[in-house]
Amino acid sequence: MALVMRLRRQGARKRAFFRIIVAESNSPRDGRFVDQIGTYDPVVDPPRINLKAERVEHWLRAGAKPSPTVAGLLQKAQTT
Repeated sequence: MALVMRLRRQGARKRAFFRIIVAESNSPRDGRFVDQIGTYDPVVDPPRINLKAERVEHWLRAGAKPSPTVAGLLQKAQTT
C-alpha cells in the first residue's frame, strides 16, 4: 500500500474546512486515515494553513506522497 497526504473534507455545506491527513492510497476521501498532520481553512481571508511540521517531515521521510493540492499547501506554508 502506498501512503498519500491529502485533504479530508469537514465542515458544513458551503463552509468547507479540510484536515490534511496521511492515508492509504486506496481508502476513500473521508474514510480511514493513518495520521492527521494539519488543517486548511479556505473560508477565512487569508486562508489559514496549520501544520504539524515534525509529523509532515516524518511522513515525507517514510515515503508518503503529497497530492498536488497538499504539495501546493506545503509550499505556501514554507514561504510564510
